[in-house]
Amino acid sequence: MLMNKLIILDRDGVINEDSDAFIKSAEECIPIPGSIEAIASMSKAGYQIVVATNQSGIARGLFDEYALARIHQFINEQVEEAGGMIAGFFYCPHGPDDDCQCRKPLPGLVQQIARELAVSVADVPFVGDSLRDLQAAESAGCQPILVLTGKGAATAEAGLPQTLADTPVYPNLAAFANALLDSQ
Repeated sequence: MLMNKLIILDRDGVINEDSDAFIKSAEECIPIPGSIEAIASMSKAGYQIVVATNQSGIARGLFDEYALARIHQFINEQVEEAGGMIAGFFYCPHGPDDDCQCRKPLPGLVQQIARELAVSVADVPFVGDSLRDLQAAESAGCQPILVLTGKGAATAEAGLPQTLADTPVYPNLAAFANALLDSQ
């Protein structure tokens, strides 16, 4: 089994249901059917799973980093109960106008993952549901993957830029995981 197999996942709209009102507590975090099991199956197959998520609700004062930690603990506990593991949650706490380098579509979060895990992210699958996820993946040298959950259907319907035109598209994270594991 190869170690150093890495998969980067966006959170809202990929792992759990998205909300325009923000996910502010563990109680509001509703896993998309099959997503927890998908993470566990990829983890069991030797993939290191990390989450890269914009969380501007912190900058907006809607929740704090303790609430965010509880949400991530909630997700992690479910994945562990299913037999898997998430290696880390990486997040941008800034708002859209904060001029940071970590807010997707910029590649800062992905670069942070590479630094902290001491791995190359070249061609690593980055699964997201929004154009900014795909752009962050592309600019960091990852393989952008679009799922149609969350904002994914609207993202696909709006059309992707030419540089992302050949992005693989899956109905959901479970379908991506099945295709990935079937290809091994």
